[in-house]
This record gives sequence, structure tokens and C-alpha cells, in this order.
Amino acid sequence: MVHYDPLYHPYPSRRMTVYAKRGMVATSQPLAAQAGLEILQKGGNAIDAAIATAASLTVLEPTSNGIGGDAFALVWTQGKLHGLNASGPAPQAISIDKLKQAGHESIPTHGWIPVTVPGAPAAWAALSERFGRLPLTDVLEPAVRYAEEGYPLTPTLAYFWQRAFNQFSDKLKGVEFRPWFETFAPEGRAPQAGEVWHSPNHARTLQAIAETKAEAFYRGELAEKIEQFSKQHGGYLRQEDLAAYQPEWVDPIKVNYRGYDVWEIPPNGQGIVALMALNILKGFQFEAKDSVDTYHKQIEAMKLAFSDGLKYITQRDQMSVAVEALLDDAYAEQRCSLITETALQPEAGEPPRGGTVYLAAADGEGNMVSFIQSNYMGFGSGIVIPGTGIAMQNRGHNFSMDPEHDNALAPGKKTYHTIIPGFLTKGDQPVGPFGVMGGFMQPQGHVQVIMNTIDFQLNPQAALDAPRWQWIKDKVVEVDPLFPEHIAQALARKGHQIQRSLDHGGFGRGQIIWRDPDTGVLAGGTEPRTDGQIAAW
Repeated sequence: MVHYDPLYHPYPSRRMTVYAKRGMVATSQPLAAQAGLEILQKGGNAIDAAIATAASLTVLEPTSNGIGGDAFALVWTQGKLHGLNASGPAPQAISIDKLKQAGHESIPTHGWIPVTVPGAPAAWAALSERFGRLPLTDVLEPAVRYAEEGYPLTPTLAYFWQRAFNQFSDKLKGVEFRPWFETFAPEGRAPQAGEVWHSPNHARTLQAIAETKAEAFYRGELAEKIEQFSKQHGGYLRQEDLAAYQPEWVDPIKVNYRGYDVWEIPPNGQGIVALMALNILKGFQFEAKDSVDTYHKQIEAMKLAFSDGLKYITQRDQMSVAVEALLDDAYAEQRCSLITETALQPEAGEPPRGGTVYLAAADGEGNMVSFIQSNYMGFGSGIVIPGTGIAMQNRGHNFSMDPEHDNALAPGKKTYHTIIPGFLTKGDQPVGPFGVMGGFMQPQGHVQVIMNTIDFQLNPQAALDAPRWQWIKDKVVEVDPLFPEHIAQALARKGHQIQRSLDHGGFGRGQIIWRDPDTGVLAGGTEPRTDGQIAAW
């Protein structure tokens, strides 16, 4: 068990850590957390609850994820941690040469070109088939109900919906984007906080996925509609790409940090960046959390880890260096030696060659799930398949157009992926799932939350509420509105280019559930950067 004071909270917060015994679901949208709890109370396990919550989030928080997105999961059950990579590859028909011949020097952010094969529906079906207890039709019922009957928007959701509507209204002028506006702005504007939004198209699609165990999406009527719209507007995605897709069960990767094992999904996910940073940081001892030295070393370690990650991470079998080499202790010591008293200009090393939602769920039997799902950049590509509610992701935007880069675009290849679930164990016992959503902030959030927990013994709520920083590029570091001014100024004197944000939203939105191995008591936190809730019993 992590040792912390449950009442100690050094940062302003409206929440305290939540405790429960029989089950817990923590996520960024209250109704979605309750959907997961509903499934637990109907006899489902933590895996069923996670699937129900994830499917509900495609309706209840479409600003961050959708049916046409990707997903990753870490599942603790029967004494073992399992990993699921449900990210999809680029279409077989796409290539760097084709895009360059069409006049593209980089991969666009919106439209059909950055659309890759969605993995989320396959993730729900695979998790249900292997570990679930209830039929998928029962598990997806809350999501179908919310889509059909509607729900009132929460404040944070309404804020991001309005922001996306403003951006899309300015940028997305083609006819291929009309279904997005018809689906998500049916009154010609974004729905407001407290206003009810519903989507019968979402409901029918989710019902079809539930009844066919996702076959309708990959090899049925939905796949036909996806291909038809892709062909109509110059997209590369075809039914053959969808039919060939299967999510991949993977062995999670880890580093040991001060007696705890920190686990992530292996590449193509960027979780290895968090592990590389922690591997560097374990070479130091930290006296206090809110000190200039602590923040300086955290930032420097993250810069070094990210430099390697951005150079080498791609589909695992196409990386030019081995995962094991990047996590090698000797390599971590070499990188650690580069950290001095002033800010460095980060560069990738030479190791030995060889808009996201997060949820955590646990039940009274000891099953625990860390699950993350995303369309990327909020609503994703701006493409919605007419009559289905399926908003397609734009993960392909992360591919490189440089043929020599490890992450170069290629047919059937998976790109560098930002979404990462985390899990913590000690010895052979689970401590629990944790995660911080938010693009390239995610591994940075993982490092900060883990250090808050292990080094500084903060309880789950305090660990999430603590002020955050985010490395942007070169020596540029952004700090959130609550970040201490005197430390920001001291970091600037060390050469960091400090930028203070007026918005909490860019620093991730996370959840944690820790489990006491002796009593089975669950302790959960969800931070005030989102509308989140912990549903428990």
C-alpha cells in the first residue's frame, strides 16, 4: 500500500479522497462514472464497468473521444497484469509518395487523410470476450440510453464543445465536414452547459456494436458506410482495412521506481517516455516537492526522455532501437549525467541498438482496470460518418513524412500514439490504476503523479490536484495557474523559458484508484481540472 496521510492536502481543492469497498469507477464525466457503477451493481465486474464507462464517454464527452477512436487498457485480474493495444494502423492505400504527389508536405490535421483504423469498438469487444461477465448488450445499454434520451452538458464539456465549434467553423469548410455540424451543432451552434443534447444515430450504432460484438463496425453495415463516405471524399480507408483489424494483447513494460513497479503499454504508445524519465529521476534523492531543485530535475529528465521518445517511438517492430535499450539502467545513468544546474537544450541520445478520456475501475474481487480512449485533438478529424454518429480520429497526423524517420508514414503501420494508461504495483500486489489524459502532457502527468505519490506521499486527490508544469519544446516550459510564482522565477533564472498559462485545461485531467492489499479498501481521486466524479459503493 502507498503510505500517505488521507487528510493532508497542501493545495486548494473542493474534493477529498473517496473510499469504498465493493467497487469504484473514476472518470472525467459524472454520468459516465455512474454508468460503470450501474453495471457493477448489476453483477458485472471491473472490466464490464470499464467498458460501460468507455462506451458512455463516446456520448457523454464527445469533445475528447468517439466511436471512431482508439483505446488502450491495462487489466489486473487473477494476479496478473494484461495489456491491450487497440490502436489502429494507417490504411493500406496511403503512402508518403501519394500524399506528396497530391501536394502535401505534411499530414493535415483534419479531413480524411489523417484517419487511421479505429480500435475502440474492437477493444470493448475483446475485453468483454476475455474478461467480462455480462453480455456486451447489457454493458453498452447505459451508453445507448444516454444517446437516445439525451443528457445535460456539464460546464467543462460545454467549454470544450464551444471551443471546438468555433475552431471548426473557421477551418472546416468542405462538404465532408457537414455531418459533424449536423451531429454536434444541430441548432447551428454548440450546445450550452445544462442544455440537453442527444444523438439517435449514436444510439443505433452502439446498439449494433453491442449486438454483433463489434462485427458490424469492422465487417458489416457500419464498415460499408465508412468506406462509402471515405471514397466519396478522397479518403484512403477501405472495408479491407477495417476487416483485417484485430486489437493486440501485449505484455506491459515497467521500471522499478523506489520499490514500486510502474507499468505502461509498450510502443507504439508513448508510455515509455514516462518510464524513461522515472528511470533517470531515480538517480536523485528529493527532499521536498515544492522546491526549485525538484522541479528543475523533473523538467530536465522529461526533456531527455521526450527527445528519445519523439525520435524512436513508432510501431514496436519498426523501431530502430529496442524498448529494452531505452529502459536500460546504464543508459538512464548516462542520460542522468547530462543534468546540471541550468536548463539544457534537449537532444535524443544513442541507446544501444537492437482530446482523450481516462477512466479507472475496480471491483470488490480485486479486478482493476486502467483504460484510456481518444479521438485525438478533441473531436478528431472533423469527419463524422453520416447517419451513424461515428466521429473519426486523426491519429495519422502524428506520422512523419520523412521516409528516414522511425515514425515515417507507411501502409498498415501504427503511428506514435499519445494515449497511455498507467498501473502501479508493489511486489506481486496491485496498488492500482492511474492516468492523466491530454496529448503530449500524458507522460509528463504520469511522472508528476507518481512522484507525488511515492516520493512525497500525497493521497490520490492531493496527488492529482497539485500544480503542474509541461515541457513544450527546447527550453520552453508552461506552468499552470496555481504553480508557485517564486519557483517559476527561480526556474527562469536556471535558464528555463517559463510561460504561465491562464487555463488549467492543458495540463491533463486524471484519475487514480489505489487498493489497500490488507483490507481491500479502495481510495480514489479525480481532479478539479475536469467535471469528473468517483462513483463508488
